[in-house]
Order: sequence, then C-alpha cells, then structure tokens
Amino acid sequence: MASSEPTAQTSSKLHPATHMGAATLAVADLARSVDFYTRVLGMKAFSRDAGAKTATVGVGGTPLFHLQEIPNARRQPQYSTGLYHVAILVPSRPDLGRVILNMAREKYSLSGASDHFVSEALYLDDPDGNGLEIYRDRPRDEWKWNGSEVVMGTNQLDIDGIIESVGDTESPFNGMADGTMIGHMHLRVGDIPKAESFYVSLFGFDIVAKWRGALFISAGRYHHHLGLNTWHSQGAPRPPADSVGLRQYTIIVPDGDSRDQIVARLKGAGITSEPRDADVLVDDPWGNQIRLIPEKI
Repeated sequence: MASSEPTAQTSSKLHPATHMGAATLAVADLARSVDFYTRVLGMKAFSRDAGAKTATVGVGGTPLFHLQEIPNARRQPQYSTGLYHVAILVPSRPDLGRVILNMAREKYSLSGASDHFVSEALYLDDPDGNGLEIYRDRPRDEWKWNGSEVVMGTNQLDIDGIIESVGDTESPFNGMADGTMIGHMHLRVGDIPKAESFYVSLFGFDIVAKWRGALFISAGRYHHHLGLNTWHSQGAPRPPADSVGLRQYTIIVPDGDSRDQIVARLKGAGITSEPRDADVLVDDPWGNQIRLIPEKI
C-alpha cells in the first residue's frame, strides 16, 4: 500500500555541522547515579539540586547528562520504545583504554564490546539499566563507504590492544578526557518507515546504513548521529511514566536559521513544537522529547 507520508528523496538536509548534546535520564536514586557517573566513568558533577532531585554531570565544561530522580522508579520494560543507549564519544583510543582500566578497578561489568569498523565500543548499563555505549572513532579516512552507506559491522573488540595504547596502565585515572561528548543516540522505536519519515524526511538527517530492523542516520557523513531500531519494540508502547529511562535528548544545529528550517518542515507536516527561549522542544512519534538547540543565534 502506498504511503502518503513524505519520503527521504523530497527532504531538505540538515547542516553538516549538526551534532548531539546532553541527554536527560530518569533514575531511581540520584546519589547512586551521581556516584556511578563520577567515580566509575570519571565525569564531574556540575550541579546538584537536592530539592528538585536533579543533577548534571559532564566533562570539562560540557554537560553530558542531566539526571532526574523518580523515587522507586521501575526498570524500563523490555518491550517498549525509548532508550536503547546513549553513546559517549571519547577523543582517542588511549582515552577509551583508561576508562576500561578504571571500570576494571571499580569491578563494574560490561554488557558487551565490539569493533564496528568505524569505531571501537564498550557497552554497559548504568545502575538503573539505562543503556550506555562508550566509544572512540577511527579516523574518517579509514571509514569505508558503499555509495551513500557507511560500512559498519560487529567484530570482536581488541581490548588488549586498546589497553596497551594507554602506555602506563598503573597511572591514576584522572577522569574522562576533555573533549568527550555525546557522539550519538540509539533509540527503540515502534516502526522503521515511520521513523524514516520523521527523522529523514522532516528533520533532514541522511540515511547512512540500513540493517534488518534498524536505521542509522546522520548529518555531514558521520557514521551515525542516531540509531533507530525495532529489535525489541516493533509496535511497542511507550515506557510507563514511573519508569527510569530517557526523558530528553539534544540535537545541536549551527544557528537559528537551521533551527527555523526544521521547525517549518515540522509545522508543514502538522507537528507542533514548543519554543523555550532560543531552543525548541518537539516529540518524535514515540514521545522521545528532542531539545533542538542553535549553537549561535
């Protein structure tokens, strides 16, 4: 049956300098989460509001996570849309090695580790089961492309080689390196064609890879700024309001004109957005809230 929804071929494209910003996560125990993100991962606590039960953690001067406590919150159901993982990009291979060494010292377990050809990645859950990836990119001139699609896969990660790149493995861990950022978001969605319509045709991302049940999209020929999958969520409901998980994530565009072009495309499709000073809030079809931020006004 033919779809009346807009297609990728008719979309306007995002500015190539578009990138990701901080993610907001709901957690069950704020103190426990702040301890994990600072002690185990090596971030710094920038602010904490005991009354509002919120905290912000990050690296250097860059906020990476806004944490919101929901006391006694339950785990996100496996069959639901929402967060798959937040991916933290470190600047170099030795920086990734230093994180591995500190997690080993803290006896914190990984849930996986993979070589994706374009990157080397660790996978783990925070204390509430919120999925995280910590990765380093290979240089772009080492990425391979098949036309407009980047070649990604899943091979065994050379953890020994990553640790060897550190040099002095006994040196103290001084935290995640300056320059660490949110590299991409990976979301559970309920339908891939609907995700493509919203994120590609309206928002303006480019498709860079398609796997069975998954879509990878980006701006500026990055390997992906967003992963969207239905592996455990085809037709699934949103997670309950009293569960942990993603509350908001950030897309940063270069300027106000870039923001306004996206808002106009969304408005033309009947999708409302909410201005917040220079920023704009909009929900995707599964209620994942996006904060659209212009880097310059």
